[in-house]
Amino acid sequence: TFPLALDVGSGRGYIAQHLTKETVEKLIQVDIAENALKNAVESEIPTVRVVADEEFLPFKEDTFDLVVSSLSLHWVNDLPKAFKEIHHALKPDGVFIGAMFGGDTLYELRCSLQLAELEREGGFSPHVSPFTAVADLGHLLSRAGFNTLTVDTDEIQVNYPGLFEVMEDLQGKYICMGESNCSWNRKPLLHRETMLAAAAIYQEMYGNSDGSVPATFQIYYMIGWKYHESQAKPAQRGSATASFGDLAKIEGLLKRGKK
Repeated sequence: TFPLALDVGSGRGYIAQHLTKETVEKLIQVDIAENALKNAVESEIPTVRVVADEEFLPFKEDTFDLVVSSLSLHWVNDLPKAFKEIHHALKPDGVFIGAMFGGDTLYELRCSLQLAELEREGGFSPHVSPFTAVADLGHLLSRAGFNTLTVDTDEIQVNYPGLFEVMEDLQGKYICMGESNCSWNRKPLLHRETMLAAAAIYQEMYGNSDGSVPATFQIYYMIGWKYHESQAKPAQRGSATASFGDLAKIEGLLKRGKK
């Protein structure tokens, strides 16, 4: 049971729909977008909504038993700072559970746009927000102070009729996902010829046999705990009584035992 939980980058509060009042007694929803919080869906859990930046959370140290975040942290300008803020707000033995888009997200779209721009305009500008590599995520969480880390990755592939449908979907109903690009130095627009070339490249390089094209979304899942003396500690180096080499013999020993 978590008496007080925090949802960082809550948007319209979709995570709250998957929590129960038997598990979370009170939930604080934080997002930098005031309109999203105003239109948040209702939940059975008592909820307080706060407009704040993930990099500057307005909470005292050791406040929350649980912090969750779903598919919002790739928007953060300073991810290490956001992780430190989350760690600061957690109580000792509190846990952070999050999911964020990873480095291979929309790689088909990014590659097609870059090749088309290089061909038609002699250079390219990023048109999709940058993403974190999975190799860096564990280091960032560790540097922020989290321990007993778990980091996992998954890929979801969605098929579309073509590049234009991919971009329309990202800018439309899946606003929380794809999002065009938040970089200040991005080009304001793409020329029509470049877009047509990108659509042809997308189809040629990644197209499916039925004429559709895939869009990949890579998702990182992470769990990190704030240190507490009651937590399990690793044994001293060299104190093991069995080696990994012995694991290869287990199956044979079990069979022998059954006989």
